[in-house]
Order: sequence, then C-alpha cells, then structure tokens
Amino acid sequence: MSLAPTRDLAQYRFPAEVGTRVPRTVTGELVSKIFTVTLFSGLAIRLARDAVQTGHVTGLLLLASESLVVALTIIRRPAGAVDRSTLARVLTGVSVIGPLLVRAASDAAVVPDVLTVLISGVGLTFVVVGKLSLGRSFGLAPANRGVVSTGLYRFVRHPIYVGYLITHVGFLIANPLPWNLAILPAADIALLLRAKCEERTLAKDPAYFDYMQRVRWRLVPGVF
Repeated sequence: MSLAPTRDLAQYRFPAEVGTRVPRTVTGELVSKIFTVTLFSGLAIRLARDAVQTGHVTGLLLLASESLVVALTIIRRPAGAVDRSTLARVLTGVSVIGPLLVRAASDAAVVPDVLTVLISGVGLTFVVVGKLSLGRSFGLAPANRGVVSTGLYRFVRHPIYVGYLITHVGFLIANPLPWNLAILPAADIALLLRAKCEERTLAKDPAYFDYMQRVRWRLVPGVF
C-alpha cells in the first residue's frame, strides 16, 4: 500500500459492502472501552512510578500520552462506522501491543542520551498534542467518530502516528537490542497500514473526503 500523497482520491469511494463497517453495538462499545481503559490504566500506573523514580521529562510525557488514552476512551463519541475486518483487527493489535513488548538496554545507546531524549521528547509532544486535537474522536480501531481538521490535523492526516514513529526512532537508538529492532519496525509497518484502513472507513464520510482533498499528506508535508 503506497504512502504517497493521495492524487486519485476516487480510490477511496468503495462500495458500502466492502469490509464490515457497521455501527458498534452498545455492548461492543462498552467491552472495547473496558479493555482499553484497563490496559492503558495499568501502563499509566507503571509509567507514573518510573517518572517519580527517574524524574525524566520523557517519562512525564509518556505518562501524559497514555493517561490521555484512558481519558479520551472514556469520553469518546460512539462510532458511526467501524472497520471490523480481520485485517483491521490484526493491524490494530500489532501496532498497539508491539511497542509494549520492547525492552530497555543498559549502556547500549549509540549516541549521547541527551539526543535520544530530545528525539523522544519531540515525538511524544506530537503524540500528546495530536491526541488533544483529536479529542472525543479518539479511538484505537479504524472508525468514524467525527472528522477532526483542527490542531495538528491542519497539516497532516495522522499527526499522532508521526509522533509514534519519531518516538520509536529515539527508543531504538537508545536501546538497539535485536528484539527491539524486530518488534518496533513490525509494529510501525502495521501502524502505517492501519492508517490506510482508517482512511478507507473515514472516506465514506463526505466531510472526511473533502478533508483529504485539503490536507494531501498523511505524515510529512511535501514528502508522503
């Protein structure tokens, strides 16, 4: 799947029967919220402990980022359409769970710590601001919870994913273990393909289709 700028937007006007994109039931939405809140609450608690022990700014940004997942999941809008295809489920699972499996390395960084902290800080800032921009439209699975075109979404269509990619680069430089070098690139490939699934679902909405015409780039303006 190409990540080039969307020159032929007609490719996104799929027949309604493609995939399984139907409104999520009340029970399904509740189960999804409970699972997400439980998973990321545990992660936020762990990050809070680490932040207190280390006092690192990146730890505080990580805590803010994952705490936002919990808060935004609780208040998010019901989805008007959800991609329940097996592909979307697998891509979402790999892109979300993969980064949670990485391992920290001691004295393995190939560059000074200050540089990796700076890279990670920039990435996490993108993630936090992007999530705040998305607000109640936030969700993990590809779904339409309302079109957002403000904040960082004025410049690229997936600013949160930009932040994740930058953060992962910083982490890999600081922790270049073979395990991490296998896990994170796989998760990031899944993340990019997940972006395609999201756009296939969202582009059914004329408001998002118009947004794609205004904001041509997925990740980096002028590049892709």
